[in-house]
Amino acid sequence: MAADGRGRGRPLLSTPVFVVGILGVTVLVVGLDIVVGTTLRLLPLLIFLPSIVAGLGPVWATVMASVWVVLVVAVTQAYVGKDPADDALAIAFTALFGVVSVLSCRYRVRREEEVARLRSAGAALQRQIVRPLPLRTGEVVVDGLYQPVEEDAMVGGDMYEVAASPHGTRVLIADVQGKGLPAIGTALAVLGAFREAAYREHTLTGVVEALESAVARHNLGAAQAGEPERMVTALVLDIGREARVEAVNCGHIPPYVIHDGVADQAAIGVPAVPLGLAALAPAPRRSVCFSFPYGATLLLCTDGVTEARDPQGAFYPLEQRLRTWAREPPARLAASLEADLRRFTRAAPRDDVAVLTVTRTGPAPP
Repeated sequence: MAADGRGRGRPLLSTPVFVVGILGVTVLVVGLDIVVGTTLRLLPLLIFLPSIVAGLGPVWATVMASVWVVLVVAVTQAYVGKDPADDALAIAFTALFGVVSVLSCRYRVRREEEVARLRSAGAALQRQIVRPLPLRTGEVVVDGLYQPVEEDAMVGGDMYEVAASPHGTRVLIADVQGKGLPAIGTALAVLGAFREAAYREHTLTGVVEALESAVARHNLGAAQAGEPERMVTALVLDIGREARVEAVNCGHIPPYVIHDGVADQAAIGVPAVPLGLAALAPAPRRSVCFSFPYGATLLLCTDGVTEARDPQGAFYPLEQRLRTWAREPPARLAASLEADLRRFTRAAPRDDVAVLTVTRTGPAPP
């Protein structure tokens, strides 16, 4: 059953197919019984018709199929039957099986409607937590891909956010240690802190300090509940109209700058400690600047890309691939990376994957 725009189920078995199918099967079975005379071997096959409809169609179709099969069996047995007791038993058993089919169909439809409602609610929740790409501000357009590793999950331990603040466009990409619901809880704490601090803080280091405080508070609550504390690698960028970017790297993969057919990793120095470990750092985190020319593209990713392996255990050569695709349009970059990553690993992803491409929205200022 597929969900339509109103969140209700749409049966896989349409009305025309149902009518043609039930009539065709009935004519075939009854015709063979009458012609060949093997009623006791062929006619009982019709009893499975309501169960087939129950697995594919709505309740009303299952009721119609059950009533139809009972009538066909009754008429056929009256025409070719020999023992009235056997005929009555066959009709009663057919009716009983039809009732069971209707009840099972009703249960299936209710379950599928419940799943459709849950998926609809989950999709709405995802749009509030991890906003769908692309995202646009006055300075940049951010596109890419987001794939949680958990089956049927819509939010994972990897996260991203773009905030059009009064101080410029601020971009976050982060990766929570571990997987599952505890990692998602930490991710939500970081996202909430970033959305608030990106507008409030005048400096990029102030934004990162707010993220550090959020992770520390979350870890404190986790420790009190007997759950493991988690660190978060993060890269926070501040992009304005100037041809440069301010960055604070908290143990994350540095960004790649793709420009004029060349792809190189941005020189932002030694990464600082991940979020949640500031108390162990010898010095506070500092921001650095790197060149982001007009017409260039920034590529940000999580370790679900760089630590992906092929069947022989070799790591995915991201930088080499980016140099191959350096002249591709930015809109196709993330799609090319996703397809190539699947070909390289020849398996389903083993970690969350997040990839962001950042391009400027307007021409270079005079």
